Amino acid sequence: MRHYDLVLLGAGSGNMVLTAELAHLRTAIVEPDRFGGTCLNRGCIPSKMFVVTADAAEGAREAARLGVHAGVERVDWKAIRDRIFHRIDPLHDSAVDYRRANGIDVFTEPGRFIAPKVVLAGSEEITADTFVVSVGSRPTVPDIPGLDGVPYHTSDTVMRIDDLPASMAVIGGGFIAAEFGHVFSSFGTDLTIVQRGPRLLMAEDEQVSARFTELVSRRHRVLLDAAVTSVERRADGVALTVTCPGGDQVVEAETLLVCVGRRPNTDRLDAAAGGLALDEHGHIVTDDAYRTSVPGVWALGDAVNHFQLKHMANAESRVVQHNLLHPQDVKTLSNRVAPHAVFTSPQIASVGLTEQEARRRKIEYLVSVRDYADAAYGWALEDTTSFVKVLANPVDRTILGAHIIGPQAATLIQPLIQAMSLGQTADQVARDVLYIHPALTEAVEQALLDL
Repeated sequence: MRHYDLVLLGAGSGNMVLTAELAHLRTAIVEPDRFGGTCLNRGCIPSKMFVVTADAAEGAREAARLGVHAGVERVDWKAIRDRIFHRIDPLHDSAVDYRRANGIDVFTEPGRFIAPKVVLAGSEEITADTFVVSVGSRPTVPDIPGLDGVPYHTSDTVMRIDDLPASMAVIGGGFIAAEFGHVFSSFGTDLTIVQRGPRLLMAEDEQVSARFTELVSRRHRVLLDAAVTSVERRADGVALTVTCPGGDQVVEAETLLVCVGRRPNTDRLDAAAGGLALDEHGHIVTDDAYRTSVPGVWALGDAVNHFQLKHMANAESRVVQHNLLHPQDVKTLSNRVAPHAVFTSPQIASVGLTEQEARRRKIEYLVSVRDYADAAYGWALEDTTSFVKVLANPVDRTILGAHIIGPQAATLIQPLIQAMSLGQTADQVARDVLYIHPALTEAVEQALLDL
């Protein structure tokens, strides 16, 4: 049995905990997969590299509305894929080599708790004074008759396929479906999305969700309020039997993508054997300082929170790092302001309360919606569908939530995130700041001035 001062379980955002200030500790990392976690290897980074390429293809096809008559001669899927992963894949080995060269033991076999603060990594038992658990999450696979007998992809695998499919069926209507739907449809794949709910991106503000559903439905087939009741193999792909409000339909496609959510990897870690309290979804229960139910065990990232956001996990790793160094002066992290973006077409960004949440929770609010078309740069874009939506407290004037659908949404929302984080009022952000004319940020300014 080996004993350490510190053991990290998972080398995604957890790997960021290790800095020079902790170099004096005898440390080990247990990571059976790839350093960098989901974000680097099969999530945020490669998917956005595909999205940027899809944006280029879509932009060429849509340029005619600006008087530029262009087209896409060919999409070289293998060249795109290889360009992306030839940059990403070498990072794992270099990260492992770097840690080992700096005196950190790296275990590359699966690890699981066999008792509180005792982990079996491969065939070796290791203990530590302090553990940081950041084992991440993985795609959920629904229990659909026949699914286990057909080839299908999840977000873990679909970016590495060998050939661009002629057609694709997508089970799910959340952010993963939205992003990959944009990628593959922009590259020329015939897409069908099967969504259980009445709209796509149901977690977004309902006005944004409705607009996105309307726009996507113009580009490819979308089945709403629909459930896949069975899947079977066909000679040229798969066939889905789908129950819809108007009756059953059969959807045939060359490739099947399943993206109905993600689940924490705490079951593979056997967190319960480690004495860690779990919530009803299998996430590790922590306090705001990221201490678990076991003294000396901290946890962060997708194994803990429901956000599944890299920037949230990064912030958590900074808090945990501080708390390991300063146990008498621990920091906490509020998730009151937890922004996110969906890098689809059109791009979507959101922070804080949605209008439906405000109504459900009986929170009083003012709301303003301004179209991109109201700003000069919106004119330049010839944009007729994008908008900025801001909710504010009618008493103290602080911003309760912001939701943007349209080009550059993830960038445009940043001043509103800052205002919410710093407690600035809608009046301050509207009137005490200069907005560059004719930049697209004027759409944000106009929404704030309305409030």
